[in-house]
Amino acid sequence: MTDLLDIGFGNLVSSMRLIALVTPDSAPARRLIADARERGALIDATSGKKTRSILVMDSDHIVLSALETDTLRDSLGAAGEVD
Repeated sequence: MTDLLDIGFGNLVSSMRLIALVTPDSAPARRLIADARERGALIDATSGKKTRSILVMDSDHIVLSALETDTLRDSLGAAGEVD
């Protein structure tokens, strides 16, 4: 069975397919979103809320979440491993 990560509002992604967890504050992060939107590879799971985390998947999809990056990191159980 695959480990699923709750990214908010009842949405789940496979934590095994997650490559990076990024904050949306920088210009490169915003370009990442724009590029994925152009390619049709953007998945918006924010339910209309502000984007607080960007998940980069191994399938080249970009998933937007309304949960804070720290919250998702803690859910992954990596709080002690990531600085």
